[in-house]
Amino acid sequence: MSVTATVSPADTDPRDTDTADPRPAPLGRRFHALLGSTAAANLADGVIQAAAPLYALTLTRDPGQIALLTAAAWLPWLLLGSHAGVLVDRTDRRRVQALALGARVALLSAAAVLAITGAMSMTALIVLLLLYGVTDVLVDLAESALVPDLVPRARLAAANGRIIGAQQVAGAFLGAPLAGLLLALGAGWVFGTPALIAAVAVLVLLLGVRGRYRAAAPAPSDEGGDRPAAEPRPRGWSRLVTPDLREGFAALFGHPVLRPLLVSGSVTNMCFTAYTTMLVLWVVGPGSRVGLDAGFYPLLTTGLALGALAGSVLVEPLVRRLGEIRVLLGGWVLMPLLLLVPVAVPHPVAIGAALALIGMASTGSNVLSQSLRQRLIPGRLLGRVGGASRAIGYGLMPLGALLGGVVAGHAGVGTALLAATLLALLVLAYPLATVRQRMVD
Repeated sequence: MSVTATVSPADTDPRDTDTADPRPAPLGRRFHALLGSTAAANLADGVIQAAAPLYALTLTRDPGQIALLTAAAWLPWLLLGSHAGVLVDRTDRRRVQALALGARVALLSAAAVLAITGAMSMTALIVLLLLYGVTDVLVDLAESALVPDLVPRARLAAANGRIIGAQQVAGAFLGAPLAGLLLALGAGWVFGTPALIAAVAVLVLLLGVRGRYRAAAPAPSDEGGDRPAAEPRPRGWSRLVTPDLREGFAALFGHPVLRPLLVSGSVTNMCFTAYTTMLVLWVVGPGSRVGLDAGFYPLLTTGLALGALAGSVLVEPLVRRLGEIRVLLGGWVLMPLLLLVPVAVPHPVAIGAALALIGMASTGSNVLSQSLRQRLIPGRLLGRVGGASRAIGYGLMPLGALLGGVVAGHAGVGTALLAATLLALLVLAYPLATVRQRMVD
């Protein structure tokens, strides 16, 4: 990858890992600015994600409508994920992220006005989450593709661990309890406060991550090597998108490691979304199995963030001891087993403990799957491959939410939770049978 960046002379190239110093190379100031922006953006995310379904419960307890709300948040990944990956590869990744965060500020500000004036409805809430999801697609893809430009490749697992840890801690550990407090203050606070936090994320990104970060096809090297020739510049939107999308999907599905991880991970995401969408009906309210007050539900989900923080810290030492594939697949096996706990032991303490362990396993596995993709795929394709991967992996999540609502509506919430868990376990057979550590060494 060739990246044009305007930085100070003291800010050395973070990708240069040829050093005799046995200590890990520093992640650098620009990465930590990106990390700060990520934490702020995900704090706003955490408030919206926790508050939206709880706010919706004041409007309806219909599983179908609750499922539709969750589906709307993830549908943009299915519709736009692969095309957004092309955009990320063809434009300045930092600028894409900043513009998407700015659009999020405007969207949440408008939502706050609707809430304050009493004009917010279930339809408006669904449209809000749909548009918010569009900004999420662009922010996440640009951020993920930007990380390898800022840190040494040998530190990708550490950098991704910090990014995902910050996302989980800010989103669940801080954002979820804050959502409960803001709900008590009023719906206007629920949308207005995240708008302000997202504005902070934009400023940190623009001030802390200086320069231009536009991926380009590498030119032939005068020093030899196997660097491919620069791609011809396409003309017109159709000529730009079609070959680029094909190249991204081909690189993803043609890889013997990434393909089974994608298939299994995508179905697991679908199952997990079906599960978590219906979990709020299982836990919250007088008609639920647990009977928890809505204000305490965000506190319960902070277990995910605590586990995520532990997972982001433990992933590097675990990989050194066990290897990437064992840690990744081990986490995937552990997660569905833990999903049985809320059904078998419907008590807040047991559910909180299970969510903490799920957060740890999920974060460790996500760090490694993302690091593998960044390491195994050429830098010039990261946006396209990331977009294709998330279009499928996240694109199945709205389907999971809708299926969870349908099953819960016909057979009960408990049945929906168990069905999602069983399918998540069955789909693991594919990567367990085909992926080995030697394939990524």
